[in-house]
Amino acid sequence: MIDLVLLGTGNVATHLFKAFSASKEVNVVQVYNHSEESLKTFKETTAVTTSLGELAPADVYLLALKDDAIPEVAEKLENCTALVAHTSGAVEMDMLQKCSRRGVFYPLQTFSKEKTLDYSEIPFCLEANSSEDLELLKKMAIEISGKAYEISSAQRKKIHLSAVFVCNFVNHLYAVGEKICRENEIPFEILQPLIKETAAKIQNVSPAEVQTGPAIRNDRTTITAHLEQLNDPENKKIYELLTHAIQKFHGKEL
Repeated sequence: MIDLVLLGTGNVATHLFKAFSASKEVNVVQVYNHSEESLKTFKETTAVTTSLGELAPADVYLLALKDDAIPEVAEKLENCTALVAHTSGAVEMDMLQKCSRRGVFYPLQTFSKEKTLDYSEIPFCLEANSSEDLELLKKMAIEISGKAYEISSAQRKKIHLSAVFVCNFVNHLYAVGEKICRENEIPFEILQPLIKETAAKIQNVSPAEVQTGPAIRNDRTTITAHLEQLNDPENKKIYELLTHAIQKFHGKEL
């Protein structure tokens, strides 16, 4: 049994807590957060604390915190003899350098507290400064997912950058599309089959090979008409920038 203290109560921490709570090999012995209010949903099933000085003994201290908070909290754990790992995609493992045993346990997924996830489909990017602790993180990952990858800090930063493009930026474009629909009394659900098919295509084919739309066709009449319909200057900039980017990527520039 692996005893785990979870530091954090945000989206990632909440999902990991749910996943590990269903595990037979990982025991969440305590959840930490500086805010008493945020611990309410956890205290019904495990011990909680708002003090780093009162952390329970554990095999692993998992920092599911905001990126900026990780070094500060890790520094206060420098005398810890257990493994200290964080869940960030953008923070290097060496930001935990004051901890003698350090690692990364990064779940590559977008998390919302209200959305149920299939944890078996979530890839975990793992790193540790010793082979023994890497195996410990693998055991934790395998308990909730069949997808565990040894990924260096340099590789993970590139993965995180890629994820921002394919998830965060794309989601913003969904929001823009939804806003246009709403402003014109069109149900956003009318676009959802298109969204699903676009995502399904790239399961087996390179996204570059299935690019469609007026930009790659260099359909100037349609592009001009679209720009004339956009009243928001920011959205107009996005449209122009992405149109140019698609054309340059595919060698379709005029």
